[in-house]
Amino acid sequence: MRILVVGSGGREHALCWAIAASPLCDALYCAPGNAGIADVAICVDIGQEDLPALVGLAQREKIDFVVVGPEAPLVAGLADRFAAAGIKVFGPSSAAARLEGSKSFTKDLCRKYGIPTASYERFGEVEAARAYIRRQGNAWKDRPIVVKADGLAAGKGVIIAATQAEAIAAVEDMLSGQRFGAAGSQVVIEEFLQGEEASFFALVDGAHALPLVAAQDHKRVGDGDTGPNTGGMGAYSPAPCVTPQIAERVMDEIVRPTVRAMAAEGAPYRGVLFAGLMLTPGGPKLIEYNCRFGDPECQVLMMRLKSDLLPALIATADGGLAHFDLRWHDETALTVVMAANGYPDAPQRGTEIRGLDQAAAVEGVTIFHAGTRRDGARLLANGGRVLNVTAMAATVAEARRRAYAAVDRIDWPGGFCRRDIAWRALDAHT
Repeated sequence: MRILVVGSGGREHALCWAIAASPLCDALYCAPGNAGIADVAICVDIGQEDLPALVGLAQREKIDFVVVGPEAPLVAGLADRFAAAGIKVFGPSSAAARLEGSKSFTKDLCRKYGIPTASYERFGEVEAARAYIRRQGNAWKDRPIVVKADGLAAGKGVIIAATQAEAIAAVEDMLSGQRFGAAGSQVVIEEFLQGEEASFFALVDGAHALPLVAAQDHKRVGDGDTGPNTGGMGAYSPAPCVTPQIAERVMDEIVRPTVRAMAAEGAPYRGVLFAGLMLTPGGPKLIEYNCRFGDPECQVLMMRLKSDLLPALIATADGGLAHFDLRWHDETALTVVMAANGYPDAPQRGTEIRGLDQAAAVEGVTIFHAGTRRDGARLLANGGRVLNVTAMAATVAEARRRAYAAVDRIDWPGGFCRRDIAWRALDAHT
């Protein structure tokens, strides 16, 4: 088969790395790709936002199957365009991708179909939102108030406000359109859920859902979960908090009801469904859905996957998951994100990175590129999150030791990373 992967980040490098290993893959293209992806795929300089050009590329190169990595082109209807052109695609339609593209849509769906989530209301006007915050601020007592931009905001559209004043300021900032543009034209205000967060993934073929393995992400930029939210500074899998019993509850109470709900709403979901969960004392609750593999969770999932990825993605697109199964390595996979100085606000681009060969020589380590480009023989940073230093080992502690041993071999004064990835899992073992 001739395969096209759309995207340019660490998630797409991990997908290309896994797909390239499939005996079904004869030729692999990636648009636009990055310097690391170029080692396993033919990169074509077409941005993920240029939907007609991507369809044209697939037609020109006689692509048999397309895998769309990022959420924005899915929300914009890229899967629909490929389907209309007669090209098989992995990724939900625009109507189904509303699960990520509109937090209001998802919250309303949860309310209608009884899917457990935080209590909430949504607003498009500042004064009504202010009044709700003042009322709920008293009802929720000393807990923070969560304010979310309705649309896509690259993982940065969530404010956890410690006070009513902070929550009102966040609402004013979002609804003014200055911070998130159209993505902030509506806001969701919801209660702060207490518990442990986890990332849960399932492949969905419109009617059936196949659970994958769970992971835990680290959203805050600094050690100890401090500083602003980011797209994710590291991840590991398995997540000790997601026991087999919890996983089955998530499937029964959250994922399968959502699959049935989307079919009932006339927008059957096909692709990977990423449920951001809070494991509360009362059971798992949905924080939000994403319509694509997590980044950096995808990197640890691909490391742990024993089975050939490509047939699973094809079965998802074909509606063939009812009797499908996947095998996973028992070991822990852990990834450390190396980001450019200034991230997440104003990352410094163009700084040189050296020492990747020495880093990759550490046992069990694979390095996925997230934001890099080549300048002759030099490798340069070309984004906020730049590298995903990923390791696999028998224990969480050993996977972390290997990952940071590799990080320490990378010569990049222009970058930084968190030094406490997987602290929750390590705490669970002490």
